[in-house]
Amino acid sequence: MDKCALAPANHGAIGLEVMATLPVFSENKVETGHVRRSLSSGAVSIAARGLNAAIQVGSALYLARLLSPQDFGLVGMVTALTGFAYVVSLGTPDVVTQRSSINEREVAALFWISLSLGFGLTALTWACGPLISRFYGEPRLQMIVLVSALTFVMSALHCQHYALLRRAMRFQELAVIDVTASLLSAAVAIAMALLNFGYWALAVRPVAMNAFVAAGVWLRVRWFPKRPAITAASKEMVKLGLNITGFTMTDFFGKSADKVAIGYASGAIALGYYQNALFVYENLLDVLSAPLHSVAVAGLSKVASDLKELKRLWSKAMLTLGFYAMPAFGILAVTAQDLVVVVLGTKWANAGVLLSILALRGIPHSVERTMGWLHVVAGRTDRWLRWGIAANCFQFVALLCGLRFGARGVVIAYVACTSVLFLPAISYAGQPLGIGASDVIRVSWRPFAGSLLAAAIGFTLRYTVLAQETGILRTFELAFAYLAAYLVVVMYLFRLRAPVGALLQLAGDVMPPWITRVLQTRGL
Repeated sequence: MDKCALAPANHGAIGLEVMATLPVFSENKVETGHVRRSLSSGAVSIAARGLNAAIQVGSALYLARLLSPQDFGLVGMVTALTGFAYVVSLGTPDVVTQRSSINEREVAALFWISLSLGFGLTALTWACGPLISRFYGEPRLQMIVLVSALTFVMSALHCQHYALLRRAMRFQELAVIDVTASLLSAAVAIAMALLNFGYWALAVRPVAMNAFVAAGVWLRVRWFPKRPAITAASKEMVKLGLNITGFTMTDFFGKSADKVAIGYASGAIALGYYQNALFVYENLLDVLSAPLHSVAVAGLSKVASDLKELKRLWSKAMLTLGFYAMPAFGILAVTAQDLVVVVLGTKWANAGVLLSILALRGIPHSVERTMGWLHVVAGRTDRWLRWGIAANCFQFVALLCGLRFGARGVVIAYVACTSVLFLPAISYAGQPLGIGASDVIRVSWRPFAGSLLAAAIGFTLRYTVLAQETGILRTFELAFAYLAAYLVVVMYLFRLRAPVGALLQLAGDVMPPWITRVLQTRGL
């Protein structure tokens, strides 16, 4: 375990509290092997997020066998309200990660502000329990509210400690904490379901998840927030964090509008197809791009004073992300129609069509979501909030244009909207750092064009040569054909091979030494 204990107090200082310097509070500067460490951190974060997704989906499927749809519905009515637990951090974890220097008393101030907000939201939710119960006409919701509202407090307990570990780039430890918390909370929920606690298994799970994360980060950091300092720096961090929270909330409401509109205009069946397609899409997007946000903010913040080096590292990170994430969505696009039917049955065929179209959006979307890296590193979260409002206005117009054609029209409109906005989104975010549209094009055009060309080849094969194949066989054949076409176009036609080298370098770091020696002996 890393040594994180406080240094002995200076008893010669009278009337002053001498603050110890923990490793997590050290200056945010570049260290030896920074690039390689960033690559390793990114790989670890993606692996942990993927493993977490597998645990979440697998346990949810098992719980669905043990519990009734009504159990899920009861808890879903409440978690729709408590799902905003992340707001208790006020967006300050990203700011703490980005700051070049912080001290314990400033972070302690953020901790106590978050915890106070957590208790306040918990109390407010408890007070609204009778209203929620009366609104739905379901008396059992009042007790579920009492348990689910604790998520706010549990989230507040870990947000700053988690941010400190991120700032120190201790992502392997965070990966272990996240996966362990996911496993333990799933075990608690399954055990309660087996013991016939019914919907309580679902209500307790998110509370337990946050509690296990809190326990893990507190054990690793070993720092107890004491007397806070409300300084100009802490006020500035809260201000910057509120802009991040504002963007997140705006983004959330933008994502909710399509579900409300499709449900209202086309009914529950159409909405069911759309939600299932969106569930797969958002999980893949989350696994590929979300974990890199923490790593990129931590890594780029260390070189924020050297704009030339920052641009170089940003270009390398963006190129690597685009090289691997864009074709992942391209493969999903050409295989989704068969994959959904194979996994869920023919009754979900319409969801497969929607997912096939929606996956095309992921090709630019996986890169567009990285705009947050630049907004946070530049310390201009106000620009992030403004972009979020503008982008959601464009998306709302796209929704209105596509809604007259049903769910399929909406997903087509969203693909077009994201394809148009992803370039200005990143160039606007990078403007304070000297990153413009030409830089974004230079970095992303090869994987973007290669993904679209491979998709065109895949769809052509699906409706011609492979039209008579069975679903499961065609899925594998299309995936192989897409991957082969993509690699030929990008690596040999466009001569983009650096991301493969980065992957091999990363693999070499985690390989047993004897394998590395064998490969070097053979000149590989």
